[in-house]
Amino acid sequence: MASRPHPLDPELLEVLTRPREAGTASVAAAREAVAAHLQALGYRVEVHPFRFDPSALRAFPLLGLGLGWIGLVLLPLLVFPASPGWAALAAWLAAATMLAVLAYRIGSNRPVLSGELGAGGRADLREDANLLAARSSGVRIWIVAHLDTKAQGHSMAGRLVAVWLIVIAGLGLSGLAAARVNGALPLGAALAGAALAVVAGVLAGRGRLVRQSPGVRDNGSGVVAALTAAATSNDSAIGIVITGAEEFGLVGARALARERAELFAGCTVVNLDTLDETGALRLVSHDGAGRQLAKEYAARLSRLGLPVGVRRLPLGILVDSLPLARVGAKAVTIARLDWSTLRRIHTPRDSAEGCSFETAVRIGQAVIS
Repeated sequence: MASRPHPLDPELLEVLTRPREAGTASVAAAREAVAAHLQALGYRVEVHPFRFDPSALRAFPLLGLGLGWIGLVLLPLLVFPASPGWAALAAWLAAATMLAVLAYRIGSNRPVLSGELGAGGRADLREDANLLAARSSGVRIWIVAHLDTKAQGHSMAGRLVAVWLIVIAGLGLSGLAAARVNGALPLGAALAGAALAVVAGVLAGRGRLVRQSPGVRDNGSGVVAALTAAATSNDSAIGIVITGAEEFGLVGARALARERAELFAGCTVVNLDTLDETGALRLVSHDGAGRQLAKEYAARLSRLGLPVGVRRLPLGILVDSLPLARVGAKAVTIARLDWSTLRRIHTPRDSAEGCSFETAVRIGQAVIS
């Protein structure tokens, strides 16, 4: 199939193939370029600022590290006959609860909105912003994509493996601690549980920010698709949202849900996130209304000749449609990816190599047709 001409100018495409970590000068420059492009298309563009705490990404490594240490501490309580039968279960419940609360408090990353900071504010917060673009006040369909990128010590594939191992290790330690009430456990079983917790912790610990990612697939491709939709449609009921700080816990989308919920309640939200040139189209929803919307878009997108799947949001993945669904929007996220894509994103290898934005252009045209 011949590549279609891009509806974006080469300079803007170049901007979307460079690192754009949230709260930095590079993402601010990219946001200005996107805003200028939308204004040239006839949209009124509103900048919606917020601040956020970048330390939120420490929550997942902390959770893994804590789980590994808990596994090691539980080991003697599980195998020594002299220890009380209830000691391992009590220690596990207390430690796991404290760890979960601490990780949640660090990772929740509540956005700080305009007017919420006193004079001077906090020096550790970063500034970022969303863009809201519309031709009228009667928008009923919002096309959403996040602008920011990040690079971690592991890819999205590595993160998913770490999440699954943490869940399995947590369930395993729960079972071992409960079984210890009836007597000391075999050393091999206890060692296996502790070792799994340590391995999960090591993998989760690689989730720290390192280096930079060009973010071509995640999420330069989604922004290309959203801007293609903006350029293709003359419908005043369609608006564009470019969110910020998605990679730090959906901060921009959650800021909109808190401060501008009335814009999305009862509307359709189509979030475009990672549109690679390989794999099946995935339509992800969060509730009954979203699932029905996903089925409608799946029927529309099936005309592109690509395999299409509809499912609920998988464990370990967060997308901007989730906070907006919680304030009453019918929301769906559209992606195209496979395991090779997951191994690239959130790393410096998420580059322009192998990604022509062909899928992004086709999806951007299809979602508003």
